[in-house]
Amino acid sequence: MRNNQKHDFSNQEAEPAIELGDIARRIGDTYSDGVGVNHVDGDNLPRRSEVVAITGKLLEVVFPGFDNRPQSRRDTVGKDVAELLKEIYSELFDQICRAIRYSCKKEVVCQCGVMKRTNRAVFALLNALPEIRETMKADVAAAYAGDPAATSYDEIILSYPGIKAITIQRFAHVLYASGTPLIPRMMTEHAHSLTGIDIHPGAKLGKGVFIDHGTGVVIGETAVIGDNVRIYQGVTLGAGNFPKDACGMLIKGNKRHPTIGSNVTIYSGASVLGDITIGDNSVIGGNVWLTESLPRGTKITARPPEHRMKFSGERS
Repeated sequence: MRNNQKHDFSNQEAEPAIELGDIARRIGDTYSDGVGVNHVDGDNLPRRSEVVAITGKLLEVVFPGFDNRPQSRRDTVGKDVAELLKEIYSELFDQICRAIRYSCKKEVVCQCGVMKRTNRAVFALLNALPEIRETMKADVAAAYAGDPAATSYDEIILSYPGIKAITIQRFAHVLYASGTPLIPRMMTEHAHSLTGIDIHPGAKLGKGVFIDHGTGVVIGETAVIGDNVRIYQGVTLGAGNFPKDACGMLIKGNKRHPTIGSNVTIYSGASVLGDITIGDNSVIGGNVWLTESLPRGTKITARPPEHRMKFSGERS
């Protein structure tokens, strides 16, 4: 027998509306102090999605034909790159302008000259692209020479996370050096999320740097890495301690990360900490914990675990 009784949902619908309104009011109260995770007043922040898109276009300039854009021909690549640079200039100008305006709002005394600063930063990066491209050729060659599993330069560019992380860090470092706020870190954290390799935009990298496998590599802000350095997974080039001022706040901007000489190899799991110097042609073994400088040509390894043979009949 069909039940023809009609249900009245009006009361049920009213109660959720009231409850949702109360939740919205309570969430709104958390915004009112102007502190924390919201940015609802003032100039707009840079957009993460657009910074990521710009980063992809910069990668296409350095490695044309390896990503989403239609493949260029040798006789048209110059024209294609010129069009791409116009896009990058326009989009990057907007995002850097946003970042600088936001930064100026935080300064008590500000003579920003937003447009001039923005233009200078954009052209600093665009002018650096030819040199970055030449440097990345050395990085790719180092990866090919250092990895017996590598079959071609193309394979390395297409698939090696270390190459992507280093390339993006080189873009970000130019902007960091030009004083651009926010965007350099947005770029390197995007690379971090893609590759598991965390290189601060302030770190200075030489030529022919090869990060093999890469997962878990951390390179701090004031680290300096020489030429032809090979780094394996899980390596940390970090700070040994974090000095504080008289008010107990961390002191920022001081040199607190290692300087790695040229032709150095650092094997997996090693932690090199503090403002120390590792001399040229040194080798740091896996899982080494190092807080003191090393002269050139040093080879250091962690003490291997001791194993004791167990004979039949011996009690455990």
